[in-house]
Amino acid sequence: MTVLTARALNRATLHRQLLLDRADLPVLDAIAHLCGLQAQEPQEPFAGLWSRVRGFDPSVLSDLLTSREVVRTHLMRRTVHLLTTEDVLAWRTRHDAMLRQRVLGTYRRELDGVDLDELAAAGRAVMADGEPRSMSELARAVAERWPEPGPRPLGELLVAALIPMVQLPPRGLWRAKGGVRNLPLASWVGREVTPPAPEGTDPAGQALVRRYLAAFGPAATADLRAWSGLAGLPAAVAAIRDELVSFRDERGRELLDLPGAPLPDADTPAPVRFLPAFDNALLGYHDRGRIIDDEHRGLSIAGERVVLVDGRVSATWTVGKDTGTVLVTPLRPFSRTEREEVMEEGSALAAFLSDKESDRVELAG
Repeated sequence: MTVLTARALNRATLHRQLLLDRADLPVLDAIAHLCGLQAQEPQEPFAGLWSRVRGFDPSVLSDLLTSREVVRTHLMRRTVHLLTTEDVLAWRTRHDAMLRQRVLGTYRRELDGVDLDELAAAGRAVMADGEPRSMSELARAVAERWPEPGPRPLGELLVAALIPMVQLPPRGLWRAKGGVRNLPLASWVGREVTPPAPEGTDPAGQALVRRYLAAFGPAATADLRAWSGLAGLPAAVAAIRDELVSFRDERGRELLDLPGAPLPDADTPAPVRFLPAFDNALLGYHDRGRIIDDEHRGLSIAGERVVLVDGRVSATWTVGKDTGTVLVTPLRPFSRTEREEVMEEGSALAAFLSDKESDRVELAG
């Protein structure tokens, strides 16, 4: 079985994540290819797509949100993701049990004794008037019937698990600010989610495996679980095992992949790329060593924006609130060439984020 080095896996990851070369793809197709983008910070997906799509125009993403072709919703790992409507409709039911378990894992004591089906029905009845609501507004509307848990556990269970919800614009639009206003997915897009598959079948799970490998592979089943948050995908992997090919990493782990999927040469040059907070290029794996050193692993969990140099996390970046200057803090010494490349890409990012009002970039040290 072929052994893939860490550098070979790095280049494969960059290619699949559209970070080795910016893609000439419509924005909707890029979001679909990436299986969505993590988006609890509303403006972060714009930087993520700018680093991946050639000539990215932020107004296109805003238009996709207002035209309801893309939505913001809780899905993988119970975090807010930006996904195509088609993918949410197809995948949401497959995530239902995980979403419930994760909320109950946080509020098990508070929610003990609450009938989840009754609570879901009550929440749907409140939302049936078509009025968007915040999580706290929805929780208060049902709190008289369930006063013990308190509004936060009730609200999170309803919005993040029991009722497929979307966060409505203007939240998530380019340069727009707005609180979270929720509406049932079916009300917003005019279509119901795909119902559960017949017992013993898992078409959605199998589709998730294929799509994940296309965007993140080669990868281990532990990586797939870390990305999705789903515990039941080994059966889906087993069902399509004959379709897949296998590799080993340098630690001996089996890595699965789609046959014929791109595997760039390990020596392929990797351009500097600026990634937003919580980017799935980092969070989409259990073993993140292909892209970030263990000593810096906590940066991805903390939501630090990072800079890839030679394909690896080598700096963090922020934007000056008053100046619009991109501020880069290296995690290791840069060569002269690396420094120049970071400055050039940082300047382009500053121009993008400021609508060309600033192209300033500063490198600490």
